[in-house]
Amino acid sequence: MRWQELTVIERVVREARTVAVVGLSADPARPSFGVATYLHRSGLRILPVNPALTTWQGLPAYPSLSALPGPVDVVDVFRRPSHTPEIAREAVELGAAALWLQLGVINTEAAEIAAEGGLDVVMDRCLAVEHREVVGWS
Repeated sequence: MRWQELTVIERVVREARTVAVVGLSADPARPSFGVATYLHRSGLRILPVNPALTTWQGLPAYPSLSALPGPVDVVDVFRRPSHTPEIAREAVELGAAALWLQLGVINTEAAEIAAEGGLDVVMDRCLAVEHREVVGWS
């Protein structure tokens, strides 16, 4: 699949320092919670993006990508595929380096919007799994 190129995955994972997690849940049973927890513990700066949250694990949460205090390396998306084209547009406007659509989040339109905007794109892969594979942090 075009949006699962190993060289892109490895580059995004190695260069990521700041990750905006769109759709991050406060529920520990949700995949977004587990992925964000892993990434945070591995040393990445996490910016929770969810209009229903004011904080997440002591970190300030933001209602949208446009409300973030600065640029991010990766926009990691845990939203329904139908929401992703708008998220991709916001990621381009934000100047993010990459759009990462999590497992099961598949939307070619969103991937093309992000790619045309100059972002690296990964779709239908788990950032935590790939980080563990590439960096080796457990």
